[in-house]
Amino acid sequence: MSAAAAIIADTASPAVDNVPLAELDPARPDRFRSETWQPVFERLRREDPVHLSENGEFGRYWSITKYNDIMAIDTDHKSFSSEPGITLVRTADQQQGSPFQGMSMFIAMDPPKHDIQRKIVTPAVSPMNLQLLEPIIRERAAKILDDLPVGEEIDWVDKVSMELTAMTLATLFGMPQEDRRKLTYWSDVVTAVPGQGLVDTREQKLEIFSEYHAYFTRLWNERVNAEPTGDLISMLAHDPATRDMPPLEYFGNVILLTVGGNDTTRNTITGSVYALNRNPDEYRKLRADPGLIPSMVSETIRWQTPLAHMKRRATRDVEFRGKQIREGDTVAMWYVSGNRDDEVIDRPDEYIVDRARPRQHISFGFGIHRCVGNRLAELQLRVIWEEIMKRFPEIVVVDEPKRVYSSFVKGYESMRVVIPRRN
Repeated sequence: MSAAAAIIADTASPAVDNVPLAELDPARPDRFRSETWQPVFERLRREDPVHLSENGEFGRYWSITKYNDIMAIDTDHKSFSSEPGITLVRTADQQQGSPFQGMSMFIAMDPPKHDIQRKIVTPAVSPMNLQLLEPIIRERAAKILDDLPVGEEIDWVDKVSMELTAMTLATLFGMPQEDRRKLTYWSDVVTAVPGQGLVDTREQKLEIFSEYHAYFTRLWNERVNAEPTGDLISMLAHDPATRDMPPLEYFGNVILLTVGGNDTTRNTITGSVYALNRNPDEYRKLRADPGLIPSMVSETIRWQTPLAHMKRRATRDVEFRGKQIREGDTVAMWYVSGNRDDEVIDRPDEYIVDRARPRQHISFGFGIHRCVGNRLAELQLRVIWEEIMKRFPEIVVVDEPKRVYSSFVKGYESMRVVIPRRN
């Protein structure tokens, strides 16, 4: 094991076996920041795969932690609705009013409205459009990598992961490239917990939302009064089904497309470098055979699981695996746990770049809400690694990364790396 791998592997995980089962709250964001979430989910999969939490900061909710159970919930949208939202909400926000109050987005809608709105934006990530985007993404990835200093410490998150995903998302929105980092910032603010670094208060978060909303209102007004183009805003502004949508519904969809197009891909790009450093034998395997890049991409998406959970609301009383879920109950599907379920995935805690079935994961969800941009995410990851392998024999992580304080976005704030000089 390399020195960097040894640093990364030495991550403490507190024992959870002595905690009474009823007191286990898997949604604690501090565990995701400290990378100590695994023992909690291991115990829940083993002892209580349909688990009720009642006294934590998110109030009363059920946790679904097994792969096949998650699939069952995710594909039963009649019994488990995504309305009015897809993330766990803190009790304090429920009492004060969430910053998202009054907004709706198609991922938090049920059919038929969900299907109509999703269909409108799907052409932006169709196979034909991805073919057009690939050379653009490749050119940008090449320039990002060619501009990196060799032999010096850099923040991979800032210099590479944020840059590529922001460039791609700005293109999809039809935004000027000079504004691309606004998307990165706004996306981070959406999922930020006040008092944990990025925003200090709920009021500050709402002020930033106002700037975010004003920017995209201007884009809407520009697009709705111009000839249709292929960007996401124009698609929404010109389709008869969404042209007259309420302003907050439009903004809700902008938030969905921003977070979905930014956080997930950028954190998996970072996660791939981190995972390969933790598993130097797999990194050597990849360097010996770059043809494994597509497999490595899928394995990273499973291993990283960039969105830890999705929420549903029970529309009726349901008996599920012997537990009585009541109408109106909140249900959290823990994708991060399902992707480590050894009843479905062989050696799930290991990172294996030539895994036999690398696409067998639930990071993109299942059913009608399966991630609309999943192929674009895979494309960006594949392209950046094809370009990396042309240039750098190795990227070395020099210290444990700083992770996001969140039980929804499972990602990285920063990660210091060095690209070694060639001998």
